[in-house]
Amino acid sequence: MLEVINLDTFYGDSQILWDVSLKVESGQAVAVLGRNGMGKTTLVRSIMGLTPARRGKMRFNNKEITRLSPYQIARMGVALVPQGRRIFRSLSVRENLVFGMRGKGFSENDMYSYFPVLRERADHKGDHLSGGEQQMLAIARALLSNPQLVLMDEPSEGLAPIIIREIGGIILALRKEGLSILLIEQNVPLALKVCDYAYILQGGRIAHQCRTEELAGNMQLQSEYIGVSKSKGSACAA
Repeated sequence: MLEVINLDTFYGDSQILWDVSLKVESGQAVAVLGRNGMGKTTLVRSIMGLTPARRGKMRFNNKEITRLSPYQIARMGVALVPQGRRIFRSLSVRENLVFGMRGKGFSENDMYSYFPVLRERADHKGDHLSGGEQQMLAIARALLSNPQLVLMDEPSEGLAPIIIREIGGIILALRKEGLSILLIEQNVPLALKVCDYAYILQGGRIAHQCRTEELAGNMQLQSEYIGVSKSKGSACAA
């Protein structure tokens, strides 16, 4: 569904991504892991056309999207749940959801089924929601564009463990619907629970790639590339 080939991305004269290649198959959930500052968000921005790559190619459903604008990529069926949520804080929950609606498939009521708290908060403005509620709204808004692929950039960032578990459950439910997901995360236990395959970014390069069960069982690999301690590692394998 998504293929990134030898991507190089710059901010001005500073190169951030070096020869990055990855794939997301139809119906697959793929994680991109790594410490802060390794280029994870830049990768998402490159895929969406927000920070165009200087070299390399990207294909979505076998069509090249390398030089397309963000709105063109979105119309092809790619949705972004951005880091920091980026909801419309002055609009109500319902208005945020209606704003994202496009195509056939998921409906507003479907989102209330996935996220019951949003039904309760439907008339509340975005800036009156908790961080977890804002994240749920950001995911729901993306889903209402009825994409084939969802890019999620650090959806667990700053959230309480109970909300992170809810987000994980939603991702698993979406996979059952056949949705493809590229998950950018620092939360290793979440990524290992919901994804099939993982790429590890280090210094803007793909340092390692493997199936998530292999990563879950290799604490040396987690410690070397992601900085996960042995005490945290038990949670990854659980």
